[in-house]
Amino acid sequence: MVREITSSAIVAATKDLFQKACVMLPEAVESALRASASREMHPLGKYVLASILANVQIARTESLPLCQDTGAAILFVEIGQDVHISGDSLGEALQEGVRRAYAEGFLRKSICEPLSRKNTGDNTPAFIHYDIVAGDRLRIIAMPKGGGAENASFIKMLTPAEGLDGIKNLILSHISKVGANACPPLIIGIGIGATLETVGLLAKKALLRELGAHHPDKELAVLEEELLLEINKLGFGAGGYGGDTSALAVHIEIAPCHIASLPLALNVQCHAARHREVWL
Repeated sequence: MVREITSSAIVAATKDLFQKACVMLPEAVESALRASASREMHPLGKYVLASILANVQIARTESLPLCQDTGAAILFVEIGQDVHISGDSLGEALQEGVRRAYAEGFLRKSICEPLSRKNTGDNTPAFIHYDIVAGDRLRIIAMPKGGGAENASFIKMLTPAEGLDGIKNLILSHISKVGANACPPLIIGIGIGATLETVGLLAKKALLRELGAHHPDKELAVLEEELLLEINKLGFGAGGYGGDTSALAVHIEIAPCHIASLPLALNVQCHAARHREVWL
């Protein structure tokens, strides 16, 4: 049986998601920051973590953005095959929700034309990824993604011969060069496999996993822990000032790929790992 959802409900939900996501850090991220602050031995690293946690509290209490970079508006949308959208189209409703969130919430508008650098003025277009699923519900996940962490990301088409060692070496080499510039402690999303255009999406989706939840595949869970340990050994620490807390988590997602390819994507997230979701 088809279920109707109005475009006005989608606009309102999207606006609310981005306004709240920019202000309130997910509980799991805050908990990880607190745990890291209690363990950190480096005085400057400990100070930075304390400052980050104070900022989290101020943002929540004063309803102010966690960071001046309120990001590109990323949306992951799961639409049930038994859902009908009435009114405007789904895409138009999502874009309007973003437009209103950034205007009414006084959030920084950061989207511009790539060559002229002219600002679009309303933080649209949002970047929307759709999945059609079974059922009669609509799931909307909002991710405001800052530019500094996004700039520390990459996609590389490796040869199969480079294998797991090649993957590890490239990730650690890259993070050692750019990690301190991406507002650490970091959360690292890694995509392995698929194709050029899909592996980057795998890496970004990996950032949506609840912090601390390992991949269900035991070998990948071990690899996540191994990479996290090695990244923290790099020592650039919170804020890039040194210490034991360069990253909070490493999340990996994989997909089958062509026999001649080994795609690898790294999507870096700063400590302001903001995302929020709703079911309609």
